[in-house]
Amino acid sequence: MFEHRERSIPDVPPIVREPLFLGQRVIPTRFFLAPLAGYTSLAFRLAVRQCGGLGLATTDLVNARSLIEKRPRAFELAETCDADRPLSIQIYGAVAAEMEQAARWVEGQGVTAVDINMGCPVRKVVKGGGGSALMCQMDRAVDLVAAVVAAVRIPVTVKMRLGWDEESLTAPELARAFEQAGVAGVIVHGRTRQQGFSGSVNRAGIRAVVAAVDRIPVVANGDIRTIADAAATFVETGCAAVSIGRGALANPFLFRQLDCWSRTGQPGPDPTYDERLDLMCDHFHGLVARRGDRFGCLQFRKTLKWYFHFTRMPRPLYKRLINLASPALFDEVLAIARADGPEAPMPGHSEVNVPVPSGAIDKW
Repeated sequence: MFEHRERSIPDVPPIVREPLFLGQRVIPTRFFLAPLAGYTSLAFRLAVRQCGGLGLATTDLVNARSLIEKRPRAFELAETCDADRPLSIQIYGAVAAEMEQAARWVEGQGVTAVDINMGCPVRKVVKGGGGSALMCQMDRAVDLVAAVVAAVRIPVTVKMRLGWDEESLTAPELARAFEQAGVAGVIVHGRTRQQGFSGSVNRAGIRAVVAAVDRIPVVANGDIRTIADAAATFVETGCAAVSIGRGALANPFLFRQLDCWSRTGQPGPDPTYDERLDLMCDHFHGLVARRGDRFGCLQFRKTLKWYFHFTRMPRPLYKRLINLASPALFDEVLAIARADGPEAPMPGHSEVNVPVPSGAIDKW
């Protein structure tokens, strides 16, 4: 059973039941899927959307210059389709002219919004002046954002951290300036760049960003894995929406449960064993359809341990999939798993181990 069955269900904050606008666009729920590099592909996004409750999804971050140069990897990261809506394509870079051109390309894909990344802490992004590095150059960051806003008609959002480190929590000041430059919303990961992915989210820091703006929605990101986490984030930060990353890997049905909770005060029924296997199947075959057998299997292997915990399929079947090399083997194993049923009670919340850089952050 999921964790919400073992605890009291928190009250629904009033804002959760109100309509959410991003610019002039209505977003169906206040529960967003955050980008996780290597995991939140189009195949995964489509599988999660079928579960229900998802408000807005965002692609992996895409290098603006790579889009302009029409590199296949950039197009792969930005891949979408009509069923993948509402969607924001996230771009990064440090040159305003390149960001403008990339944003116009994004607009041409018919998506809901373009998101500017100022939150990525990884060295290969920040060393070129993108990601979190822009938070240290306020005038340049504001000029870049203003240029992108002027270049497109769709809403522009900015994803950022609280600041470079605890001594430079620039997010509130930047959010205020970005609002004046015309952005439709900001998404705030409640950690500094210096924290990387360690420690806990600073909800008071996110609240300071909410207090700094007048009208635009502030979306809170980080450490949201259960309904209780989402409720606490809404209450403690005053945010307009929550963006969920690792929590969505642990439980892709979390959006459905949050949506039901927002409307009824209860999370609704847990996903069945067959529903969990259906999601797994949709994700896998979506990858194969877009990447081919070899690369689809390779990419799916990264999620196998997560699916094993999520479904509790018999362990011998899980072991047969570890070196998955063909759709035929996958379909054979899934058919047996359906017939055999789970080997243990299906789980509540479990922590998903998403690999992140290790060692001193200045070496990332």
